[in-house]
Amino acid sequence: MLPALWLQMPLLPLARPVPSRQWCKRWLLCAPLGAPMLAMTPLSAAHAQTAAGVPVQSSTPLLTRDDAQRTDPANPPPRPVFDKKLIDFAADEVVYDDAADVVTAKGNVFLRRGEQTVRASTVRWNRKTGQIIAQGNLRVVDAEGNELITEQMELSDDLALGMTHNMLMLMREGGRLAANEGRREADGRFVMTKAAYTGCDVVDEKGCSKSPTWKVTARSVVYDPKTKLVRFKGARLSLFGVSIVPLPNLTIATDGRALPGFLVPDARISANNGLEVASTYYARLAANRDLAITGYAFTKVQPMARVVYRALVDKGAYQMTGYLTRSTATSVSGGATSQQWRGYFDTNGHFQLSDKWSVDFSGRFASDRTFLRRYYINSDDTLRSTINLEHIDDKSYFSLSGWAFQTMRTTGTQGLVPIALPMLDYRRRLKDNWLGGTIELQANSLAISRSAGQNTQRAFTSAQWSLRKITPMGQIVTLTALARADAYHSSDNYLTSTEIYRGTAGWQGRVTATSAVDITWPFVGAALGGTQVLTPHIQIVSTAPTRNMAIPNEDARAIELEDTNIFALNRFPGYDRIEDGQRMTYGMEWQLERPRWRVNSTIAQSYRLSSEPTLLPQGTGLSDRMSDIVGRNEIRYRDFFKITHRYRLDHNNFSIRRVELDAAIGDDKTYAEVGYARLNRQITSGLEDLRDSNELRAAGRIALARYWSVFGSGVFDLSGNSLVAGTQISSFQPLRSRLGVSFQSDCFQFDVNWRRDYVTIGDAAKGSSFELRFSLRNLGFH
Repeated sequence: MLPALWLQMPLLPLARPVPSRQWCKRWLLCAPLGAPMLAMTPLSAAHAQTAAGVPVQSSTPLLTRDDAQRTDPANPPPRPVFDKKLIDFAADEVVYDDAADVVTAKGNVFLRRGEQTVRASTVRWNRKTGQIIAQGNLRVVDAEGNELITEQMELSDDLALGMTHNMLMLMREGGRLAANEGRREADGRFVMTKAAYTGCDVVDEKGCSKSPTWKVTARSVVYDPKTKLVRFKGARLSLFGVSIVPLPNLTIATDGRALPGFLVPDARISANNGLEVASTYYARLAANRDLAITGYAFTKVQPMARVVYRALVDKGAYQMTGYLTRSTATSVSGGATSQQWRGYFDTNGHFQLSDKWSVDFSGRFASDRTFLRRYYINSDDTLRSTINLEHIDDKSYFSLSGWAFQTMRTTGTQGLVPIALPMLDYRRRLKDNWLGGTIELQANSLAISRSAGQNTQRAFTSAQWSLRKITPMGQIVTLTALARADAYHSSDNYLTSTEIYRGTAGWQGRVTATSAVDITWPFVGAALGGTQVLTPHIQIVSTAPTRNMAIPNEDARAIELEDTNIFALNRFPGYDRIEDGQRMTYGMEWQLERPRWRVNSTIAQSYRLSSEPTLLPQGTGLSDRMSDIVGRNEIRYRDFFKITHRYRLDHNNFSIRRVELDAAIGDDKTYAEVGYARLNRQITSGLEDLRDSNELRAAGRIALARYWSVFGSGVFDLSGNSLVAGTQISSFQPLRSRLGVSFQSDCFQFDVNWRRDYVTIGDAAKGSSFELRFSLRNLGFH
């Protein structure tokens, strides 16, 4: 009997059982998950073997051992093209009855017509009636890769399926269909009665039988090979052995294509919207286009609709998503408004115009600042829209782009949010045949406009020469020279609240030049059973006095000294501010590598050689001649454990100005992640920069038994006195947290999620929400 037959009906054994060390019997055939229903198509070529010394004709000769040895592996012969009009076969023995005009093939019988194959122990062909009876460990594989297994079947002379009993079908896309009886109708359709279908495995890793997590039972199943569709009649879904819901008009495609229909609904309970039920209708518009329409019903607010459209075209792909509802919105200041249309639009795509030219775009827009949080779409504080035309080759790069932003923050004025259009960047790399090294040319322009703020236009060109050499003693020396010329124009500068960002209205220009020498000297040796590399690093940079304060500062406002930029030629982000003067930067990197282990540590500091006042403000770690100390430590054990520690120490008293700690341990099933960040920089108030903060993040998942797991995550604000100094914390404020339970098997997933938000923003009220989701493999449910 078939192992763990979930059909509750007798079925044929797949094969004879063989002895096993397990307590259950192992079957010779442990069929993998296949795809949707059987679609019989012609067979491909075959071989003929001799029976009782009498040669049997075949359309394709057998490949002998000598032929195989003469075959060139590097140039394999082309795949044969099989004639769909011919039926080729191979067998251990062929017997012909002259009187009855019957041909009987016995032993390892193999038939092929086009891409369809039949394997059986015995095949009997009545040449008068055209009837073919195949029996004994019978397997029929169609052109799509779907496999039918039974003990005996009647076939037509073109190998189309006929009558059979106790059949099992393995579908290419993953799934099993079994039936008590199957028969072929006159129109070519194949009808199965008392059928059952599942996308689950029915045997475990040991080959022992097991019951599937879910199955669909039906009075009858009709397969149409012309449309490649399987239609269920009287279908019901059973979960863990309990029949739970009827599935009228259930249809599956045997070629794996998506079919139109309703998906399983999602459910959520939240403080904002009450009970929420979402149901989606999926439509396949074409082979490369689809559409999903979702309706949301709530108990506390009016319904909402979502539409998702996707397309794959010759040059690329794109998608569009839109939400629309009508409800009462509450502004971030707390004032209620009347009923209004609210929604959100999101689109993105990529087009590869040629091997060098491409276009990317994305667009996001929301009707108000609380809509996304209110309906649990996302919690982004800024929506970015962009379009970018790129050209990339071996020696040059070109980009023409535009950017727009919409603020979702509770504080902030949309009129002060910039639109950057156009933004042009061109770079070209040349080889220096005179001194050696490389030359990189760059041209850049940017226009920034605001509806209620400062407007700025910028253009610059630069040339940078660099030469890298290795001395006989092993030092790596890099020489760099940079020259740049800028032109700026700005207006309405007084609308920028922070004075040091304004610049001088009208046309402004500047020219700057920078030279630098960078030396590293790696030392390699054995240590602690592994290999260590100790690399001292020193850099000297000199930049001519630069006209900075007359230039508007649009892209160099957030300044953060860290190990990744302390050796940069310009430690300001962006292009609008240039760090001038002379400085020396020094540091050390140590790396240890052992089997499975890796340790890395970096520390660095800089010293300003000139006594001129610095442009960098207090709190950045660069305002004094001696900079703060920055570093990074990292320990990794294979892919199981990793901890990263970044820090900035005050150069006067070594107090911690910034510390970040990220740790992760575990595998894909069970893991824990912890992140801690504390900023105590005492940066000058009024600057547009990150505020001092103290935040803890945690996430994890624990696998229970085989299929169950629990997971959770949280973000917590730690406030009060210095945590690093060991003083008492005055408060502990969660920002958001999430817990959940998940069941996930080979064919079924079920999730229950709890989420709590602790901050009210407009009509996105704080509170808890519960979400229920489940999916079934191969039934189109998520």
